[in-house]
Amino acid sequence: MSRAVAEMNRRLLRARDAMDRSYAQPLDVPALAAISNVSEAHFIRSFRATFGETPHRYLQRRRVERAMYLLRGTHNDVTEICFEVGFTSLGTFSRTFREIVGEAPRVYRQRGPLQPVPTCFAMRWSRPSSFGEARPAVRL
Repeated sequence: MSRAVAEMNRRLLRARDAMDRSYAQPLDVPALAAISNVSEAHFIRSFRATFGETPHRYLQRRRVERAMYLLRGTHNDVTEICFEVGFTSLGTFSRTFREIVGEAPRVYRQRGPLQPVPTCFAMRWSRPSSFGEARPAVRL
């Protein structure tokens, strides 16, 4: 790996770490590009090439991942959770949640609390793999 590629990866990791830490805050491409110290267009292209999805999609998936935990682990209203994880619209939250998880937030919550299993298994089973890859429901 060349020195330039390694440096770009470090810059992109700084931006991704900022998204992981501050997922509930209003983050936009100009702010994330500034963290990486590159232009906005170069940041979007490089982020997608490195991580396989755009910064916006990564942030949405991160927010939905946190919402999944809150839906099953708390009794907070779906609307409260929507705003807590950084969405500004309940409609956008519900649509994005359904696209990523494959079902509505209320349906997901009805499956009940998470069962105690080793964290590594719970993370693998519950983490959405990528934006828009919801598994189709199995019908018998």
